[in-house]
Order: sequence, then C-alpha cells, then structure tokens
Amino acid sequence: MNALAATNRNFKRASQLLGLDVKLQRSLLIPFREIKVECTIPKDDGTLASFVGFRVQHDNARGPMKGGIRYHPEVDPDEVNALAQLMTWKTAVANIPYGGAKGGIGCNPSELSISELERLTRVFTQRIHDLIGIHTDVPAPDMGTNAQTMAWILDEYSKFHGHSPAVVTGKPIDLGGSLGRDAATGRGVLFATEALLNEYGKTISGQRFVIQGFGNVGSWAARLIHELGGKVVAVSDVTGAIKNKNGLDIDSLMKHVQENRGVKGFHDADAIDADSVLVEDCDVLIPAALGGVISKENANEIKAKFIVEAANHPTDPDADEILKKKGVVILPDIYANSGGVTVSYFEWVQNIQGFMWDEPRVNSELKTYMTRGLKDVKEMCKTHNCDLRMGAFTLGVNRVARATLLRGWEA
Repeated sequence: MNALAATNRNFKRASQLLGLDVKLQRSLLIPFREIKVECTIPKDDGTLASFVGFRVQHDNARGPMKGGIRYHPEVDPDEVNALAQLMTWKTAVANIPYGGAKGGIGCNPSELSISELERLTRVFTQRIHDLIGIHTDVPAPDMGTNAQTMAWILDEYSKFHGHSPAVVTGKPIDLGGSLGRDAATGRGVLFATEALLNEYGKTISGQRFVIQGFGNVGSWAARLIHELGGKVVAVSDVTGAIKNKNGLDIDSLMKHVQENRGVKGFHDADAIDADSVLVEDCDVLIPAALGGVISKENANEIKAKFIVEAANHPTDPDADEILKKKGVVILPDIYANSGGVTVSYFEWVQNIQGFMWDEPRVNSELKTYMTRGLKDVKEMCKTHNCDLRMGAFTLGVNRVARATLLRGWEA
C-alpha cells in the first residue's frame, strides 16, 4: 500500500472515530491549491532544459502551510499530495500553528552542476513567489535539497518582497537558520522514545536499539541514544549493515562513516545482511530510512518490543495488524519524527522576532513539545480506545476539523 492510500485510510478511520460529518471529511481531504509550473533553464553547455515543478498546499485552517521541497527524478503528483496531507496532520499533532504543504521538482540533482541547481531553484522561486510567503506557505529542505537550496529561495524571494528570512526554514545559520536544526529530527526521536519508555517504567539506559538508516536522522538518534547509555547493537545504511551485540562504539562509527561514506567495513562489528537488520534481537527498533520497509513478509520475525518510526510510513498497514497482535508498541511517524518541523517552527518564530535563541533553549523547548505531544496522543487513545497511530491521527484530524469549523467553512 503506497503512502497516499495509507494516509487516506488512516484519515478515514480517524474521521469515523471522531464522528465527523461526511461533507467536512471531503472538505478536509481536498487540497487548498495545487500548483504546477514549468522551469526552463540554460544548462552549462548552452542547451536549454525544462523541468516540471509542483507545490501542493493542502490546508491552512491552523496557520501558514508548511512542508519540504524535494528534487528527485520521480516527483509524483500523487505522492506530493499524500505528503502535503500528512504535513497537515503532523503539524496539528505537534500543536504548532501550521497547515500542510509539499513540493518538488522532477529532476536528478546528481546530474546537475551547482550553478544549474541554483538557476533551477531561482526560476522555480520566480514562478511561485507570489504563492508562498511568511504567513502563507513556508518551504523547507527535503530529499535532494539542503540549506543552500533554501538560501537561494530566500535570496530570490527577497528580490520581490524585501528581506524575508522567515519565508523558508532549514537555512544556513548565517542567514537566520536556527541552532539545533541539524539534529532536530534525531533529537525529537530521542525525546519521543524517552517519553514512551517512561510510560513503561524504563529509561534509554540499558535498552538495546537497532537503527535502520544512518543518514542525518539515524546517525543523530544513534549518537544521542549512545550518550544516554542506550546500547545500539546494529545499524544499516545503503552500503550495508553491521552488528555488535555488546553495543557499537558510535563515536568511532561516526568517524568511519565520514571517512568511508558508509557503515560497511567498520572494524569493531560483524557484517550482516542488510535486510536482516530489522529482525535483529533488540528492545527498540528505529526505522530511519525509507517507507514500507516493515511489511507482512517480515513483521512476524520482528523481535523488538517497541518500534519508533523515524522514517515516513515505514510500516505497512498489514504489518501494523500483525505487530499489534504480537503486542509490539508502535510510535507512529506522524508524532515520532515531528522534531524537524517543530524546530523549523522555532526558526520561523526567531526570524519573525528578529531574536535568535541559544541551542540549550531550542533543545529544551523541543523536549517540552515532544513530551507534551505524547501525553496528548495518549489522551486520545484513552478517549477512543485505540492504538498510538490512531491516537495521533484522531488528535491531528480533530484539531484541524475544530479550526475549520470555528473559521466557518460552509459560508
């Protein structure tokens, strides 16, 4: 089941639990605006190349729309739609004053030079500058884009609208980016895991962790878990998978990854099959890579007691059912990986105030939001007698529905 179908299914189930009016349900699902633009740029060799850019603005009942811009050869309008909708529920679960959006350009960034990427980003910004804005729609980096991409968008947008640092988040620190943004999603995963384990009278220390995916999110989560005395027993990335049942030395692994661009060949661990990393013996499994990795094929083999979804949509709905029967507790992506968008919100707030925070303040505010978030999700679980995923979805959908009704959607 793809991300769009899964998101729609979760939305429908949440709406039924909440008893939402059918007309309101339909209104909440339909995007506010879908934008499709052509971006033609001169390439370095003088030839012209055309690319298609998208922006789906899903909902703005709770505030400006928020979501990433991805550069990827397969930017599919359906997927962008699903991700924009998911952002609407995610920002509502995190209780930050945003709606959802998502965008992208169908291109392969690895085949474009830096100057071609800059030209493409500037043309895309020229096409959509009057449809994004500090109080309208605030983009952020996603797959294939980074802080430099945001710097170009900021510069191009500011040519039309004056200096506007708050128009994008995930910027370089020198242009108004927030301290702590780089580690935010991984740190949020740590705070979410900590809050969940506390519910069961456990702490990070002494638990065994397996982390699938060792990019930004996975590596930060591993580092922070390691600092708190958690044992990371296995990790994997695109190059391969490694394990050490006594716990990996994360500091030397980080050095190894920097030097060798991957975990493969790390001296202090045994190489294992990359697919088997999900079924390694551990207490907490953290999928932090791609979607759909936990399916009905491998769900029965999973030995973890807790799964914390750091990736988007890593667990298939079929696998969800199997794991539920096994008594595995799943902390859903829509809450677990919201650390990134929460610190993006802090960045936006700092830009609007023109007053930057120090890193300890960013981290302590994030902890407050993540801890309170789980409390709110648990409340919904009690009210509707459901698992954490439905608890999070009912919480998000309910907040958006309430805002929509209060604003008077039928007028």
